[in-house]
Amino acid sequence: MSSEIDGYKVNDETEWSPALITTPPLFSWPLRPFLILKYLFGYPGYFLPRNICYMALALVTWFFLTPNLESMETFNVEWVSVIYFRNLAFMFLVFGGWHFRFYILKAQGKRFSFNKRSPQAKHRRFLFGDQVYDNMLYSVLGGCTIWTTYEVITMWAFANNLIPFLDWDTSPIWFIILFLVIPLFRDAHFYVVHRILHIRFLYKHVHALHHKNVDIGPWSGLAMHPFEHLLYFSGILVHWLVLSHPIHAILHVQATGLTPALGHLGFDKYLFAEKKPLTLGQRYFHYLHHKYFECNYGGDGTVPMDKWFGSFHDGSEESNKLILERRKKARIGA
Repeated sequence: MSSEIDGYKVNDETEWSPALITTPPLFSWPLRPFLILKYLFGYPGYFLPRNICYMALALVTWFFLTPNLESMETFNVEWVSVIYFRNLAFMFLVFGGWHFRFYILKAQGKRFSFNKRSPQAKHRRFLFGDQVYDNMLYSVLGGCTIWTTYEVITMWAFANNLIPFLDWDTSPIWFIILFLVIPLFRDAHFYVVHRILHIRFLYKHVHALHHKNVDIGPWSGLAMHPFEHLLYFSGILVHWLVLSHPIHAILHVQATGLTPALGHLGFDKYLFAEKKPLTLGQRYFHYLHHKYFECNYGGDGTVPMDKWFGSFHDGSEESNKLILERRKKARIGA
């Protein structure tokens, strides 16, 4: 039995279909200023609904949840533990919160879901025979540990003036610009790392662990081989080269750590009060990568590198055909 919600025909199963993916106007030619402004400040867009939340969280984290920089001049268990358990708390709040709503409470059933099935409770390819427990183990032991290690070493380097330190008083404009463009760098970095991980040897021995998750859920996002975690979080190293402030590094690594929960949610929209579906950003983009493997290597297509390098899938039948043709050519050339 189907119903109409804010113009969408949906039911508890599979009648709903997501819209085709379009390229953000930031990188479309000719440039269209009105569309760019709408994308930057509209909803959904560059800042809303996700990036503005990560930016606000980074501000709160720096001012209230990070040890004093002077105390980080030498390594000790006290301040390192603060950062680790703060990150762990964020992980359980964000990853666990999305999982609780969509897969335990099942608050909106399968409405606006990409998955044919929920994350598999029992399957022998997962540790403990359970997808969620498997994903949690890799996320916590590998993901949170390596995330925290990168952050701790970077904070220590800032505290000891070993890397360039940007001062707000001397460069407020660059300070703000850098804060606002970090999502662009993160998306491009993810594309490069992701393409490397799909090289046959690395895919077989490293990245295949992540792709065990076909029907994805929030905890699938950071369920990776530790070597993949090392590459995935390595984007923070740009702050060892580019003049920046610790708050920029926190925004960078924190968004990198938390974004995969939403990126692997398996749902396109949040159904509010059974009436208003609220977009969660471009969730379909990465879902298609898990479905077809050989497309959409970027994070969400903010920087359209997949389009530039011929691996873009917009969700259409035409894109499906191109994927099949590419696979045939790969088999012939193997």
